[in-house]
Amino acid sequence: MILKKENIQLNATAATREEAITGAGDVLVREGYVTESYIEKMHAREEITSTYMGNLLAIPHGTEDSRDEVQQSGLSVLLLKDPIDWDGNKAQLVIGIAGKDGEHLDILSKIAIACSEEENVHRLLQSETAEDVLEFFSQVNE
Repeated sequence: MILKKENIQLNATAATREEAITGAGDVLVREGYVTESYIEKMHAREEITSTYMGNLLAIPHGTEDSRDEVQQSGLSVLLLKDPIDWDGNKAQLVIGIAGKDGEHLDILSKIAIACSEEENVHRLLQSETAEDVLEFFSQVNE
């Protein structure tokens, strides 16, 4: 399953963009979606181009050459207790993505649609349980 409750961190803390990326990557590693070195590729991707998407949302993911580090497609979701600076923007919802065989583009588009309205993101940030988050992203898991 791409997203399960073990992949979700409510009231997560991160002081910097780098900490948030590492946190999102750690979940992907722990749950068996990627190898440890995928986290380095997530940081490398951020150096190339920001993964900040607007509406308090950042979607860090690996570089093009990180495909070998992905064991299966998966997501990690960090709902940060406090917004952090992400290249001069405020980010509070950090979604790590690992896509196998090009699946990340499909996953990205589903997340972008779900989070296209800022009020939806604010509602998601109020989630009190992992089940609330799973419900919000139910179409991503299909």
